Amino acid sequence: MSRKVEEIAKDELANGWRKTHNAVDITPELNDKVVKVGGFVDNIRQLGRNLLFIVLRDGSGTVQITCKRKNISKDLFKKLRSLTKESVMGVEGVVRATEQTVRGVEIIPNKIVFLSISDSPLPIDIKGKVKTTLKKRLDWRFLDLRKPKNALIFKIMSEVEYAMREYWKRHGFIEIHTPKIMGAPSESGAELFSLEYFGKKAYLAQSPQFYKQMAICAGFERVFEIGPVFRANPSFTSRHDTEFTSVDIEMAWIRSHEDIMEFEEKWIHYIMTYIKKNYGNIIKEVYGINIKVPTIPFPRVTMKEAIEIVKGRGHTCKLELDTIGEKILGQAVLEEKKHEFVFITDFPWEVRPFYHMRYDDNKDLTKSFDLLWKGLEITTGAQREHRYEILKQQAIEKGLNLDLIKFYLDFFRYGCPPHGGFGLSITRFVMQLLDFKNVREVTLIPRDPDRLFP
Repeated sequence: MSRKVEEIAKDELANGWRKTHNAVDITPELNDKVVKVGGFVDNIRQLGRNLLFIVLRDGSGTVQITCKRKNISKDLFKKLRSLTKESVMGVEGVVRATEQTVRGVEIIPNKIVFLSISDSPLPIDIKGKVKTTLKKRLDWRFLDLRKPKNALIFKIMSEVEYAMREYWKRHGFIEIHTPKIMGAPSESGAELFSLEYFGKKAYLAQSPQFYKQMAICAGFERVFEIGPVFRANPSFTSRHDTEFTSVDIEMAWIRSHEDIMEFEEKWIHYIMTYIKKNYGNIIKEVYGINIKVPTIPFPRVTMKEAIEIVKGRGHTCKLELDTIGEKILGQAVLEEKKHEFVFITDFPWEVRPFYHMRYDDNKDLTKSFDLLWKGLEITTGAQREHRYEILKQQAIEKGLNLDLIKFYLDFFRYGCPPHGGFGLSITRFVMQLLDFKNVREVTLIPRDPDRLFP
């Protein structure tokens, strides 16, 4: 005789439930084993009067709970039948191998607990069958991220960071954590958030630039940081936000910015190889994208050459490429070099920060670069000026208040090795990796001029 399914009151569990398995772990190999699972109600389907199928979804996938009326009390069966989608429940039951489900397995429940009942209807369709604007999706971001395709973005981003860190560790880097409240701007005075700080004026960090250079002056030699940066950018473009996660490195004992570019292209090659090997199949299945591991070295063009290439394709830029120019150059390199990446080097001094090193034989150019991927800038880097007197003079040329950056200039008064580094936007990197069109899609909780909530 079949055992009746028992409903467990939440109070008996102190409102909690400990799973023994994730959905993905429920396989035919567990046939006849008792397991405990839990998740959101993804779907409910009734077959006739006597059979109810509930699909539970957790972070790993889905599993079917098969409820037979003869084993369930009338009241409990009624509760199950009226259960709202996205409610949270726990199930203890016996695994059964079956050819009737896609995954070849189901769970026959012994015990059921209703942990949280969802309101209905949902404010957005998380399955994506009903088209919803990006704005509304972001208003209900926690629901939007229950969609497996959207959740996968952040699993992949986590793996991208893992690969980054693995490569850094193998090459002698250490991780640092720099302050995000500063007494002076870390970049130019533009795009700056200021705040009152105990009666004084302070700023949110636009980058960790000053402090990663301080680490070099302290003798650390190779450092990295993954952390938030803030830009008071009023733009509403698909590539800008007011807070984003920046990936920064700094390396000592370099010959020029070429050493930094060579490091970055090998680092990216490693990341892409790792992602292709471990996630290439699921990325292909979910997003329809074949991950392409780039060949080394990446193409390089000077800014002067880049402007001429773009001009030859009908678009005019002056000192540096604009957004349209970057797209045109990316397309030209793809067509002519068969490569998705390109370094633009030798930016004019006029458009670069005071701490970028200039060529000794041409003070109008800096030893700096941007990296474009599929026509989008994802990295800015350079060799830094490490010589105190020259650095001080460059700050004066840029019209900076030396008193405000005295603490920074002091780093270089007592000896500093030649060094350089770069900053990379991980959201732009993942956006290009997965071919999304808006950086907000790959940001967990985006911030722009209009968005402070959730």
